[in-house]
Amino acid sequence: MPLWRFFYDYYFRVQTDGWHHIPDEKVLLVGSHNGGLAAPDMVMCMYDWFRRFGTRRLVYGLMHPHVWKMNPNMAQLAAETGAIVAHPKMAIAAFQKNASVLVYPGGAQDVFRPHSQRHKINLAGRKGFIKLALREKVKIVPVISTGAHDTLFVLDDFYDLAKQLNQWGMPWLLNLDPQVFPIYLGLPWGISVGPLPNIPLPVQIKTRVCPPIIFENYGKKASSDRYYVDTCYDLVVEQMQKQLDDLSQS
Repeated sequence: MPLWRFFYDYYFRVQTDGWHHIPDEKVLLVGSHNGGLAAPDMVMCMYDWFRRFGTRRLVYGLMHPHVWKMNPNMAQLAAETGAIVAHPKMAIAAFQKNASVLVYPGGAQDVFRPHSQRHKINLAGRKGFIKLALREKVKIVPVISTGAHDTLFVLDDFYDLAKQLNQWGMPWLLNLDPQVFPIYLGLPWGISVGPLPNIPLPVQIKTRVCPPIIFENYGKKASSDRYYVDTCYDLVVEQMQKQLDDLSQS
């Protein structure tokens, strides 16, 4: 992967720590990602995994289906480092192969959150990953990063306004509801209106693999207990925010 090595070593100058926290078993890696559709921290994390473990330990990263349609070239490059279409069945299939899975629950709301919120964990209230970990009885290993959200500058999200215009007849790009409608400063557009593909600026990225989070109960019964799922979700967000606060100040 010579191209990814160039991006890792020279373009983003990645610094990383915490890889010793990954146990010798399949895990669910849960990240908060940044940097628009390019999501460079996700790709660098995937590259880091293969750089360390090669093919001895498989990992698959779940990528939103819209990315494959809106930016197929970027999706293809990401696929070279193990990205697959985000869907519970795909994750379960990966676990059945004894592979680990990397997921970014916050999706578009996370990756296009305003620049002022770049140091805030935003998983958008999505708790499917908690149910997945409980049902499949795997540990959650948080993965956080800083820097990637400086590869573009999201001013704000105007999705509510765009949704109203869509109801009045304005079509969505590629007929796909983007779930967000940011205005951002970045390459190649200068000023972008909407979640258009971006070329990330060459900003240093720092990543951290956090200690595993182990819940008290696992299994189908635990995954169907709404209160328990909410409690587990809050714990994960809290732990990730503490780690991100520390990393952003380092």
